[in-house]
Amino acid sequence: MANDRYVSPLSERYASKEMQYIFSPDMKFRTWRKLWIALAETEQELGLPITDEQISELKAHADDINYEEAKAREKVVRHDVMSHVYAYGLQCPKAKGIIHLGATSCYVGDNTDVIIMREALRLVRRKLINVLAELAKFADEYKSLPTLGFTHFQPAQPTTVGKRATLWMQEFYLALVEVEHVLGNLKLLGSKGTTGTQASFLELFDGDLDKVDRLDPMIAEKMGFDGCVPVSGQTYPRLVDTIVLNALGIVASAAMKLGTDIRLLQHLKEVEEPFEKSQIGSSAMAYKRNPMRSERICSLSRYVMIDVLNPAVTAGTQWFERTLDDSANKRLSIPEGFLAIDGVLDLCLNVTDGLKVYPKVIEKRLMSELPFMATENIMMDAVKAGGDRQELHERIRELSMEAGRRVKEEGKDNNLLELIAADPAFHMSIEELQKSMEPSRYIGCAPHQVERFLRDVIRPVLEANKDILGEKAEINV
Repeated sequence: MANDRYVSPLSERYASKEMQYIFSPDMKFRTWRKLWIALAETEQELGLPITDEQISELKAHADDINYEEAKAREKVVRHDVMSHVYAYGLQCPKAKGIIHLGATSCYVGDNTDVIIMREALRLVRRKLINVLAELAKFADEYKSLPTLGFTHFQPAQPTTVGKRATLWMQEFYLALVEVEHVLGNLKLLGSKGTTGTQASFLELFDGDLDKVDRLDPMIAEKMGFDGCVPVSGQTYPRLVDTIVLNALGIVASAAMKLGTDIRLLQHLKEVEEPFEKSQIGSSAMAYKRNPMRSERICSLSRYVMIDVLNPAVTAGTQWFERTLDDSANKRLSIPEGFLAIDGVLDLCLNVTDGLKVYPKVIEKRLMSELPFMATENIMMDAVKAGGDRQELHERIRELSMEAGRRVKEEGKDNNLLELIAADPAFHMSIEELQKSMEPSRYIGCAPHQVERFLRDVIRPVLEANKDILGEKAEINV
């Protein structure tokens, strides 16, 4: 590694080797050659004088790219596509004259971009499903463990640890639906020519419109797509990049929700992300266990969500049939969006695979607030014993304020039950009141909701994708 120049932390620290390869030059240039082969085969099938021998020659050198010749040629002609056409021609002298026949640079450039985004989205999808699998195990294990709920980060009605995990899962599931929708609707550019009119192909096929119409569908089929965009300028609609990055932004938002909640729970000492034996939490405070993975999830997710603006602005500023101010931005925003979300999902996999739950801490906090939650049940029991509902409601309000004041101003335990037991309006002993303090009485349908959500929504997804489950993630730093 060179230490005298900038190196992207996305490649050095965060993104997986698999995602990095998808956006590598080797992946790009190998795809160019596949596209040139698909074009030559299609043109032959539509009647152009291209021989089997020429196509065999192209296929024989599809993967052994002569990079040095291409680099040397690019220094002369300053054009990457024509440099690789030239280099391919050196290896394929018999086919040299029909490589890139009738096409413009966007034939390989734009089609390759779509193919690469599809491969990257497939990797995102795979990791999303594995995150759901880890959370499903966690939710099922803790579906019945009561915990204090929060609204506005203020104590609220109890829920369960597993039910809270389904909230994270629901958002990842919605993100998965969006990723799958985008994957299912991606189209190639096809071979549209310099302004999208296919004029060069109409010339090649001697004015035969039927052959020109058949060209794109045949290329799409060879490249594993169900079609090409029906109309375009020189490029595929740059709004496609916005749609793709927006899907990544949705994944990022779901991940940030997970990371934020875990950071808060770790502050409460209720749930912690994995912490390795030799891990250092702080250079000054040796006792610290910082939620650094969850913090990094939030940090990278924020980057992805902001990155969504790049292709949106680019798409809105494309002039007529094509302009080139998309190129430099696109080279950065698309790969880096994918590399960042890949890092996010690896972190999510790592964190969800090793979440540590502290039931005693959870119980202690819940029990300190449960007397307030139990007042409705206590009041109903007192009414059954002959009390006046309105009078009892006012007394509970006053006693609750007193108990809350004692906790906040004096730092003492919640003594609401003792105050109620001492109040003659309730005619209830402390033992009777304690019966109202069973946490499971206040979690509603939470365990059932977890079971139903896993059964009806998540497990069908996991079962349909069981061949890609079991993925683990190594975190570099």
